[in-house]
Amino acid sequence: MSNSRRRGFLAAVTLATAFVVAGAPAASATAKPEIKVSGGLTQPVFSYKDAIREHVRVESPVDSDGDGKKDLVRVDIIRPKESDSGLKVPVIMQESPYYDDPGVGYEIEKKKYDANGNVTKFPMYYDNYFVPRGYAFVSVDMIGTRLSEGCPTSYGASDVLGGKAVVDWLNGRANAYDDKGKPVKATWTTGRTGMIGHSYEGALAIGVAGTGVPGLETIVPLAGYTSGYENSRNNGVITWFKGAAAWQSKRVDKDPDEKCAAVRQKLLEDSDDATGNYNAYWHERNYRTGPISKARNVRASVFAVMGMQDRNVVGSQFSEWWALLPRTVQRKAWVTQYGHLDPFWARRDVWLDTLHQWFDHELTGVSNDIMRRPRIDVQLGPDRWITQADWPAPARTTPLRPQRDGSLGRKPSTGTGSYLDIAQTEIAMAADPTTANPNRLAFLTPPLKTAMRLSGTPSVSLRLKLDKPTANLGVLLVDYGTDTRINYRERTATTAEGLKILGGEDCVGESTVDDDGCYFKAGDNTATSGFSVVTRGILDAQNHKSLSRSTPLKPGKSYQITWKMLPQDYEFKAGHRLGLVLTGANDDFNLDESGNGSGTDVEPGTGAKVTVDLAGTSVSLPLVTGTSTE
Repeated sequence: MSNSRRRGFLAAVTLATAFVVAGAPAASATAKPEIKVSGGLTQPVFSYKDAIREHVRVESPVDSDGDGKKDLVRVDIIRPKESDSGLKVPVIMQESPYYDDPGVGYEIEKKKYDANGNVTKFPMYYDNYFVPRGYAFVSVDMIGTRLSEGCPTSYGASDVLGGKAVVDWLNGRANAYDDKGKPVKATWTTGRTGMIGHSYEGALAIGVAGTGVPGLETIVPLAGYTSGYENSRNNGVITWFKGAAAWQSKRVDKDPDEKCAAVRQKLLEDSDDATGNYNAYWHERNYRTGPISKARNVRASVFAVMGMQDRNVVGSQFSEWWALLPRTVQRKAWVTQYGHLDPFWARRDVWLDTLHQWFDHELTGVSNDIMRRPRIDVQLGPDRWITQADWPAPARTTPLRPQRDGSLGRKPSTGTGSYLDIAQTEIAMAADPTTANPNRLAFLTPPLKTAMRLSGTPSVSLRLKLDKPTANLGVLLVDYGTDTRINYRERTATTAEGLKILGGEDCVGESTVDDDGCYFKAGDNTATSGFSVVTRGILDAQNHKSLSRSTPLKPGKSYQITWKMLPQDYEFKAGHRLGLVLTGANDDFNLDESGNGSGTDVEPGTGAKVTVDLAGTSVSLPLVTGTSTE
């Protein structure tokens, strides 16, 4: 986005923090400063302009650049001035690799500093909105980026452990120093910390939470990944361009190339672009069951947001991790039809209200109704949201089977069909489904008599033969029927990820000359079309037994191959037709440096002929008949 567009803990409050509720008697002149609560929300009673701005360097437990010293993590802080006079405040923390390049948020904001090295401009609105309400905002330069020491490791252990060290320091368990090397303690905080961030930042919040670090009370990951493998691979298929791990490390590191050249060379070698297999490199970056971060170790509450049409951080990044969280973890989620989205840019008023109540409840101990609201918000279409108790919605697994006549039905069929594995865009794969195409097979249900909703993770099972040792196997689930939908595909100067700029700005919280807290308004970008790809699945056939090793197929031999598609929550309207498309390499997942499809040097297709036995082929869909109550 151009720079020209600018810029449970309800029972008791910690003894270190004092509150005054609106309507209570006036405090005396000598009373300690207090956080004000009214209507279940903290109120903006503290001066943003007069807030304390400072910075420290927290000692991490890692030496990522191999210089023989533990990396120091730069931490920029803004907090109410009253926190120097007895007020203890909770912390909202953003750890980011993006403060240098490419910048933070859709307006690509970067930090500005005064003569003393303190930040006068914090990217995003967290400081503008929450500091006046009695929070500290802590902005952390990820190890190897901006003013932190070390080397970035593309979601590796040091990226996560640097953030954990900051939480430890906020809770008195790690060391920090000022510019002169003098030890600094965080005496101004309760230690209760919440991490928030989009994309890489959201992944870091998830990674830190998975260490089980005490004091991290909640995380708000927005399109945050939980598996490095699924960020660059999908079932053995390479989706990001080759060399992406080393490129990503270099992209966010503005130090001289030679400093981290050896680290990046190791990233290049260990990520194994030659096969696309899962290995120890990817296991380190597995925040579900990996050695550094595990879902089962999460203690913090979770408020997650996931766009189910995200090509960069696919929906399984959310769904697989969500299912592994301990049942004791309090949680909430928004599931949308957008792409790689921070909800601040869509549904802004609802988002701010919900986020405010969430942080007040989880970090400050305010008694409000956030936990009594339905746990899940689901977007079914433009300006169409429903709520439900959990995700996915209760559904019945319904198998559908391709028929010889091109229909899609419930009964097994006979016969075969074939196609060639070549790289195609999803639009090309799904267009004109009744027209013969040598590069795909397409099957359609009759028009639906009633609306049907898919909620959860479909799976597909193919009985097939190849004439080569492997092929890219692709499958699309398509909604055929003219409708106005979220246009998640369009990327222009004013549109991206299902949103468009509306003109004008909203100012969020308080402002200064350097940091006005104002952001452009955005809304749903829609398009009327005859069909839309709902979800998809891809697999390198030689990884059908294991993601960790390749097992080439014997040409001419029949195989039964079953795998999960990407999750989705989507409504098929009455009169529409549900389509199943079997095809080869998915060009929309050949991602380039910008995260766009149709990148080069990834998966061009093998040219293999794929012969499908219809009798052994089916797709299993978690379907909810009708729609949920609005």
